[in-house]
Amino acid sequence: MIFFALPALAGELTIPYERFTLDNGLEVVLHQDRSDPIVAIATLVHVGSSREVPGRTGFAHFFEHMSFNDSENVPRGANRKRIEELGGNRNGGTNRDQTIYYEVVPSDALEKLLWIDSDRLGYMINTVTEGALENEKQVVKNEKRERNDNAPYGHAYSVISANLYPADHPYHWPVIGSLADLQAATLTDVRTFYDRWYGPNNATLVLAGDFEIEPTKELIRAYFGEIPRGPEVEKPAPQPVTLEASKSLKHLDSFARLPDLMLAFPTVEQFHEDSYALDALGEILSDGKRAALYRELVEKRQIAQYVAAWNNADEIAGAFTIRVRANPGVDLDEVKAGVDAALADFAANGFDPADLDRIKARQERQFYEGIQSVLDKAFSLATYQAYRGDPGFLTEDLARTKAVTADDVKRVFSTWVEARPYVMTSFVPKDAPELAVEGAETAAVVEEEVVKGAEAPPAVVTDGDYEKTPTVFDRSSEPALGEPSTVEPPAVVHSERPDGMGVWVIEQHELPLVQFSVSFDGGHRTEPIERSGLTALLAGLMNEGTRGRTPEELEDALGQLGADLRVSGERDGIVLRGSCLASQFDTVFALAVEMLTEPRFDPVEFERVYSEQLASLEAREGSAQSIAGLALNRELYGPDHIYGWPTDGTRETVAPIGLKDLKKRYKQVFSTRVANLQVVGDLDVAAAERAGAALAAGLRTKAVAEPAHAGIPESGPPEVVFVDIPGSKQSVLYAGSVAMSPRDPAWFDLDVAHRRLGGGSSAQLFQTLRIAKGYTYGAYSFASARSLPGPFGMTTSVRANVTLESLQILRDLVTGYADTFDEGELDITRTVITKGESVDFETLDARLRYLETLSAYGLPPDLMARRQARLAELGVDDVRATIGRWMAPERLVWIVVGDGETQRAELEKFGLPVREVSAASLNGEGPT
Repeated sequence: MIFFALPALAGELTIPYERFTLDNGLEVVLHQDRSDPIVAIATLVHVGSSREVPGRTGFAHFFEHMSFNDSENVPRGANRKRIEELGGNRNGGTNRDQTIYYEVVPSDALEKLLWIDSDRLGYMINTVTEGALENEKQVVKNEKRERNDNAPYGHAYSVISANLYPADHPYHWPVIGSLADLQAATLTDVRTFYDRWYGPNNATLVLAGDFEIEPTKELIRAYFGEIPRGPEVEKPAPQPVTLEASKSLKHLDSFARLPDLMLAFPTVEQFHEDSYALDALGEILSDGKRAALYRELVEKRQIAQYVAAWNNADEIAGAFTIRVRANPGVDLDEVKAGVDAALADFAANGFDPADLDRIKARQERQFYEGIQSVLDKAFSLATYQAYRGDPGFLTEDLARTKAVTADDVKRVFSTWVEARPYVMTSFVPKDAPELAVEGAETAAVVEEEVVKGAEAPPAVVTDGDYEKTPTVFDRSSEPALGEPSTVEPPAVVHSERPDGMGVWVIEQHELPLVQFSVSFDGGHRTEPIERSGLTALLAGLMNEGTRGRTPEELEDALGQLGADLRVSGERDGIVLRGSCLASQFDTVFALAVEMLTEPRFDPVEFERVYSEQLASLEAREGSAQSIAGLALNRELYGPDHIYGWPTDGTRETVAPIGLKDLKKRYKQVFSTRVANLQVVGDLDVAAAERAGAALAAGLRTKAVAEPAHAGIPESGPPEVVFVDIPGSKQSVLYAGSVAMSPRDPAWFDLDVAHRRLGGGSSAQLFQTLRIAKGYTYGAYSFASARSLPGPFGMTTSVRANVTLESLQILRDLVTGYADTFDEGELDITRTVITKGESVDFETLDARLRYLETLSAYGLPPDLMARRQARLAELGVDDVRATIGRWMAPERLVWIVVGDGETQRAELEKFGLPVREVSAASLNGEGPT
């Protein structure tokens, strides 16, 4: 066994691993972690879009999809369904350089996971029939429409890549590829790609978690050792690019509401010595009050709401990117002038070395946070093994990051950014072409036409359509589960202070980290409707300094500690969340107390935060998902209930808010009587209680009145509410009804009841709308937790030309759901919930959110044990009764956000009245 120790930056922590290579070339890395009864597997195949060729793009990503569908010895669909039904989770991802598959399951399912994963890697290609191929093409198209064609700025990175890299460069095309290439793909093309790149000698397998080393090595040899070796694959050499001159391109975006400018400079590949200083340069230029881009564009010129700069170093080349999201109506020529001025200032005056120290302190904390889970560790080990041939390269990687100097940052700026050619994009609202940078050429953006009936009906694919590969090792039977693992709920310690503040603690001493939050009940729920968005504004301003510290001074104080503190205004509360090294907790928490008890209320910062909130309201009008959520809440709760209004308000409700309103609101809502402190991590209960006392000393102890709420309207006759987003390639669908709050003892029953309808990829909505029909990228149900009764709902985003058919499927599934819910479905649900808890509560963030749930809804510290007991006693009739009461079709309101020209006539065929509302009315009108 090999051990690698982290450098002084990371204290005394060591991570053990063992590495070996199978005869077929598969690299295997094992990391044993007994802290939780779970295991994670990451299988990294060293093939991404960079291995493709022009005319055959998108294959690597397409293979990721195909690999989850079927393999020779595992039942069809098991890859998507079985992992979840075992209480785990799984997914995959493709980028320019790799495809990675990953799962996390309770440790008793380890051998099942090896069976599924080995069959996917070595025995799936014969299952790719003509029908399976054509069906999955539709799913990939849905993903592209949802993420690119139907989203603001969805084509920006593709335009950058196509112009930064020459046509013959492997990074020229997007990872998702050309849909024309994908549509033209044949079985022969697919087989050729698989045979070339999917050999085990081009893959790395990492297993991390709760297992015995030697027996597991034997299982890996048995399951993976027989997979035939593929052709030899050479590691690609760096292919940096240079630009002879800058390029300026524009796109009139149908969904964008704010102008957006990006500049991309060609740089270096990953692990290049300059990549570390370029990473630091990005943060120094854009992150913080002293950052040149922020200071020039946000504070001085006040023309932008968002600036960012970062270096992206991939395997063979890289790019340094500057991005600015401008305020409404701002000409991007002005933004470009601001960027130029900021870079000139940086070149002339440099930066404060303290900013580099701040970045390094944050990196120390982020390092620990990045290895909290066994899956995080598996990803890290797989990445370093695949790209450096050494899982322990993490030590060297961190040392290089730590070694960056101010001179290094200045050098890479002058080498790669200052006065260097770049690719620039102007993405502007379709009706405001004049906002693009003058002289920009129109970018080549291809958007698929979605035509009714253009796609063939989904093929019916059955087992037996392919020939099985003979194997010596018997793969025909599903392995049994191992010894059941014991899932211990996190031990919650709760105390109530005499002043009314609750203190909630979960100790976890695996890493020297602490995460905490201070929550004040109320939030948006208790603000006046006519000032909806007031709480969000207040929370935003509370991040901008304290009475004794300017915003810059507060930022420096936190930065030198490597800590994060952030106040947010939420639907049912105001919450400050923090993260820090355990050794810094007392100092960081003192800053948190200062933020909560001594807000600065700076008039200049108020104007900036106010403008940013108004700009964000403008931006969301181009997001079909956001508009659909607004429409659902408005229809369920009506205009007279605060839940019918967005937490950040509308243009009309935010417009009249002034600084005096925020000061008044602060005095109303900050009291120990509605406060809770939640702490998780490497801290004992006594330290958390001392922190609670320090906070309480600075707060008032007074009653906080809950305003009288309008009643939630009775659900009327079902109808369809339609919002027109012209040109939409997708339709966003919601169906929902008001149900209950977690304060209601029956809420858990509802949470149980909807799981098999749409609680994940193994549930009916996903299996029908994506797997069987190919209409969507995903479809889910939900039960929203709110202090007042929250909604049950279903949601999906489907290609526009099957909007009606998808609505009909949703209605049919929810109508017949009680009848299909039987003992088998209840057994699966019990497993998903019971065993899933070992995965769900692994990280500090997950445990902190659990404590926030307990405190927000007045739930007992032993909630998990009580819910397990309730789950054990629930019968099928109980679940069916819950379905009938809360999920009945006649209770549902239907929301459709899509293209009016193609969908109005179609919606009339659904058989319900159709009422159209505008996105502007949801985003801008005041209360009626």
